[in-house]
Amino acid sequence: MTKQLDRAQGCTPPARSHEAVARVVIAVYAVAAFISVFVLLSRGGRRPGGSSFLEDLFGSLNVPLASTPLSVIVLWIIWGALARRKRIALIAVIVLQISGGLLSLAALVSLLQHGRGQEGAPGPLALFTVVQSISGVVLGIVMPFVLYRCRAAFPAKIRSRLWMRAVAITLTGFVVALGLSAFLLTLTQVPGLNDSELFAAALKRALGLEVARLPREAVRTVYAISQLTSMLLAGSICAGLYVLLRPSSRSEAEDPSAEERLREQMLHMDRPDSLSYFATRRDKRIFTSSDGKASLAYRIIGPVCLVAADPVGDRASWPALAREWMSTCRAYGWVPAVIGASEEAARAYLETGLSVFALGDEAILKPDSFTLNTEAMTSVRQAVGRARRAGLDVGIHRMGDLPADQRETLAATVEDWRTERERGFSMALGRFNDPADQDTVVVLAHTADGELHGLLSFVPWGTRGLSLDLMLRRPGAPNGTTELMVAELMAFGRAQGVSKVSLNFAVFRAIFADGERLGAGLATRVNTGLLGVLNRFTQVESLYRANAKFHPEWSPRYFLFDGIFSLPRAAVAAGVAEGFLPELPWARPARRAPLCQEALDRLRGQSLMLRRPRVDEVTHVPSSHTRLRLAQATRLMREGMPPFPLGAQETIALHDLTQADWTSGAPLSVYGRAASVRRHGGVIFVDLVDSGARLQVVAERGSSQDFTALRVGLGTGDLILVRGVPGASRNGTPSLILSSWSMAAKAFHPIPFQGMTDPEARLRRRSTELLTNPDQVARLRLRSRAVHALREVLIGEGFIEVETPMLNTVHGGASARPFRTFINAYSMDLTLRIAPELQLKRLLVGGLGPVFEIGRNFRNEGADATHNPEFTALEAYQPFGDYTTMRLLTEKLIKRAAFDAHGAVALPLRQEDGTTALTDVSEPWAVVSVVDAVSEAVGVPVGLDTEIEVLLDLCRRHEVDYRPDMGPGALIEELYGEIVEPATIRPTFYVDFPVETSPLAGPHRTKAGFAERWDLVANGMEIGTAYSELTDPVEQRRRLTEQSLKAAHGDPEAMAVDEDFLYSLETGMPPAGGLGIGVDRLIMLLTGTNIRDVLTFPFVRPLS
Repeated sequence: MTKQLDRAQGCTPPARSHEAVARVVIAVYAVAAFISVFVLLSRGGRRPGGSSFLEDLFGSLNVPLASTPLSVIVLWIIWGALARRKRIALIAVIVLQISGGLLSLAALVSLLQHGRGQEGAPGPLALFTVVQSISGVVLGIVMPFVLYRCRAAFPAKIRSRLWMRAVAITLTGFVVALGLSAFLLTLTQVPGLNDSELFAAALKRALGLEVARLPREAVRTVYAISQLTSMLLAGSICAGLYVLLRPSSRSEAEDPSAEERLREQMLHMDRPDSLSYFATRRDKRIFTSSDGKASLAYRIIGPVCLVAADPVGDRASWPALAREWMSTCRAYGWVPAVIGASEEAARAYLETGLSVFALGDEAILKPDSFTLNTEAMTSVRQAVGRARRAGLDVGIHRMGDLPADQRETLAATVEDWRTERERGFSMALGRFNDPADQDTVVVLAHTADGELHGLLSFVPWGTRGLSLDLMLRRPGAPNGTTELMVAELMAFGRAQGVSKVSLNFAVFRAIFADGERLGAGLATRVNTGLLGVLNRFTQVESLYRANAKFHPEWSPRYFLFDGIFSLPRAAVAAGVAEGFLPELPWARPARRAPLCQEALDRLRGQSLMLRRPRVDEVTHVPSSHTRLRLAQATRLMREGMPPFPLGAQETIALHDLTQADWTSGAPLSVYGRAASVRRHGGVIFVDLVDSGARLQVVAERGSSQDFTALRVGLGTGDLILVRGVPGASRNGTPSLILSSWSMAAKAFHPIPFQGMTDPEARLRRRSTELLTNPDQVARLRLRSRAVHALREVLIGEGFIEVETPMLNTVHGGASARPFRTFINAYSMDLTLRIAPELQLKRLLVGGLGPVFEIGRNFRNEGADATHNPEFTALEAYQPFGDYTTMRLLTEKLIKRAAFDAHGAVALPLRQEDGTTALTDVSEPWAVVSVVDAVSEAVGVPVGLDTEIEVLLDLCRRHEVDYRPDMGPGALIEELYGEIVEPATIRPTFYVDFPVETSPLAGPHRTKAGFAERWDLVANGMEIGTAYSELTDPVEQRRRLTEQSLKAAHGDPEAMAVDEDFLYSLETGMPPAGGLGIGVDRLIMLLTGTNIRDVLTFPFVRPLS
C-alpha cells in the first residue's frame, strides 16, 4: 500500500469554501444529467426556435444540456468524474464555461446587431435571450477563475499512460461515426440541399447546436442521421472516457504484515468495537494512519471506497485517520462511503464532510442480566423448552480447544448448510477454521447421539465480549434450536466473565419498531410494508425479529456517504459488498494470504500478555509532600531500615503506658506517631502521640542507635517504635531517653495534629480524623463498651445471639424503601434487609427460645444528623413476653450501657438553654399513651374517633405533611412524630399506637383500634420500639396484603407479602414480646452527638 499512500500524501485537503463550491458544481451537473434524460425522452415543449426552456436555463449556466444522446452521455460522464473528484472533469467544466461564455457573447453581439433575438421571435423572447446570453458571458468569465482556485477539491489525476489509449479510442470512434454519417447522406437526395449542407445540418443537430430552417423533406432525414451520429459520437466518447476515468484500483499485492499490524492495534484498544475483529476479513484492504496507531478496512467496489464499521486502534488517531483516508479517496477518484459505523466513529467521519443517516441498530445482550424468567421472554423460554424436549444439548468451545479433525468436520458442515452466497461485509468474517481465529467461540446444538443440528460462531470482542459471525441450522432442525444456543451461551458467558454479546445489527430497525406501535403514521406503515416486501430478498425484517425477541440493548449504527448525489452509488456498493446484489465475477477482490505461523505465534504471545491484569505504573501523580516522604523512605532503606517492616514485636501503645511503668525505671518499648520532630545538631526531640497521650523522646548522637536514620528518614506522622529509659531533658521535661528505634509505618501524607477544621475532609479522611481527634476515638471506644454491655445483659437474661440473612427475596420487617440488587447466578432481584424481624420470628416458631441479633440493616434514604443508609440495630424476641416485659428489659439495657459509659446511670440530655448536661436518669422512666401526648401537644383531645377533618385541620395548623390515603391512626402518628417526639427530652415510653401504622404488632387487649406497641424517645429522637407481637396468621396476612396494596398504589415504603414468614406463623408462634433498639441512636444518646460522630465510617458521597 506504500506506493499509493505516497501519492495520496501529496493531496492537500481543500478549504471549506472550496469544498462547498465543489459540491455545488457536482450538484448542478447531477441535476443536469438527470434532466437530460427527461429532455431526450420527451422532446416536447419546444419554442419555435427549437430548444426547450430547460435547455435554455442550463445553457445560461454554460452547461451543455441538449435533447441528444451525446449530451446525455457527456453530462453523465462529467458528473460521474466530478463526483470522483477527477481533475480532468474540472478542466472539462472550465472549458465548457469558457466555450459557453464565448458562444453567449457571440449570440449577444448578434442580438445587438439585429435589434432582436432569434428570427421571428417576439420581443419578450428576445429579452429572455439577452438575459440568458449575459448570464453565460458573466459565468464564462468568473467561473473559470473560481474553479481554478478550487482545484484542490478535485485532486484525482489521470495516469499518463491512459491518455494516448483514450485519445486513440475516441478519435477512432469519431472517424467511424462521421464516416458512416457521410456515407448514409450520399444515399439520400433532398431537393434544394447538397450533400455538404445536409452533412453540416446533421452534424450540428448531433452536437445539439441550432440548425437553420430546413425543407420539410429534409427534417426527418437530418433528424435520423443526426441521432445515429450523436449515438456513435457518444459511444466513442464513452469508450475513451471509461479508459481515462475508470477508478484507480490496487493491482499490487498488499503487504502481508498489514493484518498483523491490524491485530496488534486491536489488542491494544481500550474499548474495541463489536465489529473490530471483522476488519481482519481477507477480502478487505487495510488503510493505516500516518502515525501507525489506527487503521480502517475497506473495499473498492466500482468507483466506491467502502469502509467497514469503525476504525481499529487508538481512538485519539481516528479523526486524523479519517482525514487521511478522505484525502486518499480524493486522490484516487474514489467515492467515499462507510457502512456500520458507531456513533463515535460517525462523528470522526462527519468531520471530513460526509453525510450520515441511521442504518440500523446493533443488538447487544448482557449475560449478567439476561434471564428467561420474565413475561417478556415467554416465547423464547417456550422455544428453549421445545428444543430441550426434542433431545438437543449444547456444547460451547473455543476453536483452539477442538481437535483438528472436528474443526475440519465443522468447516465442511458449514459449507454444506449454506443455502446461498454468504452475506455480510461489515459483520462477517468470511472464513471458518482459520489458524488465526483460535479464540473464536462455537456453540454447537446436537442430539445425544452427536448429530449436529445448529451452529453459532462468535469472534472476540475485546477480552470480555463476543460478536456473532455465523448462525446456521440443519434443515429440519427442531424449533427453538437457535434460542437454546443463545440461552446456553448467556449462561456460559456468566461463568466465563463475558460481559456482552453482539448479535450484529438489524437494518432499519427503527422503521419496524415504529410500525409495531399503536397509531403508527401512514408513512411508517408504507415504509414497513415496503421493507416487508423486500424481506423476501434481503431478510432484513427476519433478522430484526430474530434479534428483537431476546429484548437486547440496541446500539445505533450509521451509514455515511459523500452527499445526496453519491448516495445511489454508495448504496449499490454496499448492497454488493453485503451480498444483497450480484457481483461481477471479474470484479471480485483478491484475498490476502493467511498469516504465517511466525506471525500467529507473535500475536498469540501478545494476546496472552494483554489478558493478564495490568497496573499502569503512572496511575497517580504524588504531591510535593508525598515526593519528599518517598525520598525519606528511600534514605531509610539505604540506612538498612525498612519503612514498612513485617513481624511481631514486644511493645505497648503509648496511651496504654501507666505511671507505674514510667516510675519503675525499667527500659520501655512503646509506639506512637511523631507529632513533631525538632533537630538541634547532635540532639533530636520527637513528640510522640497516641490517642491523646503525649511523650517527648530525646535522641543524642552518641547514645542512640540508628541516629542517622532518625535524622534523615523521620517525618511528622510516621508511626515509630522507640526503646529507651524514662528520664528528663535538660530543662526538666519528662522524656524517654532513646536507645534505639525502628520505623513501623512511613506516612506519605502530612497529618494535621492540631486538628482538622474542614467538616467534609473529616468525613472523607476518616483515618486522619481519628489520629487528630482523641475525642472521636473515645466515642468509638465508648460505643464498643456499650454494645458489649447490651450483649452481657441479654445473655444474662437467657437470650442467645443469632445471625439472619442480609439478602432477602422479599422485603419486610419494617416500612421503609429497600436497597435493591441482583444476583447473577440465579437472575433474581434481591433486597438488602430492612430489619431481621421476620426471620427472628421464624426462629421463635422453630423453638429456638429467646433470641437477639445485633447487626446491620439498610434503608434507601439519605444521610443526616440522625439517619444513615446503613445502621446497626438490636432486635430481641422473648417467647411468652409482651410489650411490657420488653419495656422493662429495654430500660435495664440502656441504664446498664449508660453506667458502663459514664460510671453512673446518667445521660447527656439537652437543657433549656441549648447546652448538654449529664443528667441522672436512674428513676423509673415515664410511660405515656400516644393519644394523651398528642392531645396535650395540640391542646385538644384527639382519638381514633375524632373527625377526620379535625385531624386534617390540626395537621395543617401545625404544618404536618400528610397523604390523602391516611386514616385517623396515621394522622395521629404523623402529629406525634412531628410535634411530640422532637419536644421529648427525658427518656419516655410512648405506648399504644394505632393499629393502622403497626402492621406487625398485636392488637391491644383492652383498647379497640390500638396495638400493643411503644416507642422510647429521649433527646428528641426515637431510640427503640417494641410490640406485643401479632401471632394470628389470618390477621397478619390481612395486614401484609393491605401493605402490598399500598405498594401497588405507589407507596415505596410499604412491605410485601412474605409467604415463608406466613407459613411459619401458620405453624404456630408462641406469644412473644419483641423489641428493636437503634444502636447508633443509643450511642448518640450516650455521647450527646450526631450519628456521624458515632459511626466508624459514616456514609459520604464520592467526589466524582
